Amino acid sequence: MKIDLQKKNILVTGASRGIGAAISKELGKSGARIAIHYNKEKESAEEIAQIIGNDSKIFKANLQEPVNCEMLFKDVLEEFGHIDVIINNAGTAILSPLDSENWVKQWDETMSINLRAVGILCNLAIKHFKTRKCGRIINIASRAAFRGDTAEYLAYAASKAGVVSLSKSIARAFGKDGITCFVVAPGWVKTDMAKESIEEYGEDYILQGNSLDRLTEPKDIAPIVTLLASGLADHATGTTIDINAASYVH
Repeated sequence: MKIDLQKKNILVTGASRGIGAAISKELGKSGARIAIHYNKEKESAEEIAQIIGNDSKIFKANLQEPVNCEMLFKDVLEEFGHIDVIINNAGTAILSPLDSENWVKQWDETMSINLRAVGILCNLAIKHFKTRKCGRIINIASRAAFRGDTAEYLAYAASKAGVVSLSKSIARAFGKDGITCFVVAPGWVKTDMAKESIEEYGEDYILQGNSLDRLTEPKDIAPIVTLLASGLADHATGTTIDINAASYVH
């Protein structure tokens, strides 16, 4: 199967490292032009843009602030002219024990990035896609949305469950407008964001729940996202694809 994404403009949030970087590179191999969103790691984003080519560009935004979500979408539209696919990958996982003095602040930060920003960007994408009669939304959630998580990650699990429900609603509500929406739900992925948790629990402990003999890596997620972005799987709209080495099957 050959996936051809030439002339497709794709916005990937959180694309300067980890899963987002791997997704962006894989999409680029199929010819897509990528809007590479980053917050702090400008050099990494620039490096990825150079690797991808295809006239890809970088865009800075702190998605914790609603106005920045809106500016990001506007900036990409002004630069690219239109957007064909948006991949909401940016997220945070904050270690937050119940007795943490900053628990409420950490809850709000998690929700603002993992759920509110996704909702805002989906809203903007839907409005844009309706004018074009087509568009695809791919939201990166987590197995935690379905099986829950540890006590230290209550907010993370709740935020990702919200992403799943949001995505299903979009798929049901806007299919006749030519808009499809998908969820990809990884388990543990060997990324910088997960480093703190992996160090806390240990890689051997995490692997006990996997049916495979290594932790999932960003490169394992990117091909599925590329397929969904291509339009070859549009009749799977509303679905969630688990990529967690059978550590949770639902």
